Amino acid sequence: MTDPDTVAAVSEEEAPWWQDEGMPWHSKPGRADYWCMGWIGFLGVFALVMIPLKGWLLGLDPPVMMGVSGSRVGAAATGALAEAGNAPFWWAWLLLGSLMSIKLDWVYWWAGKLWGRGMIEVWAGSSPRARKRYDRAERWAGSLGWLGIIVAYVPIPLPIMPVVFVLTGASRMPLKWFIALDFLAATLWNAGFIAAGWLVGDPIVEVLHQYNRIVSYVTVALCLVIIVPIFFRGSKKNTTQKS
Repeated sequence: MTDPDTVAAVSEEEAPWWQDEGMPWHSKPGRADYWCMGWIGFLGVFALVMIPLKGWLLGLDPPVMMGVSGSRVGAAATGALAEAGNAPFWWAWLLLGSLMSIKLDWVYWWAGKLWGRGMIEVWAGSSPRARKRYDRAERWAGSLGWLGIIVAYVPIPLPIMPVVFVLTGASRMPLKWFIALDFLAATLWNAGFIAAGWLVGDPIVEVLHQYNRIVSYVTVALCLVIIVPIFFRGSKKNTTQKS
């Protein structure tokens, strides 16, 4: 009689790596899947690189900082300068900053189009608490529809924005509409931060600076949750096949 544990072990070894739990796709990945996953990995590297560059960005003129990175800190500081009459072209930097803010958001839209809610399942992992949080965020985003893109910019250090963006792709929203709504949302929110800087001044700038620091680490963590297990499982599978 064959030992059931032995049969299970053999089946697990014979199964291709892409069928392992923790992968966002539900069928054999193709070129588009690998490209999208590569871009998600780039997002993680980009977020890591930006952490030490934040100090350099803070040294820039606030309108330039907003235009180069779409920074909320730069937007609020620009508002404080505009109130004193020292930022005459703040609106031009605002529009440029909106473009810079959304420059990589299409990656999450693409992931949703390719894998549905597979990315959300990967982020949630096997933790019941995490799954409950992501399920709540998904229901919330689904009830808002396209307005979720605008509300996703609410400044709280939670991964609401990528969940919303993934769901727009999963719902088959056309890319041009997603980009248009994303640009509108980024512009409205940064305009709000400019208004806050105009009215409040330096205190709001410091609050947003601390917020941006937290968000940077959240973004890196999200990308690492996806990329590290994939490379680890792929390497382990190759080692098993060679032996």
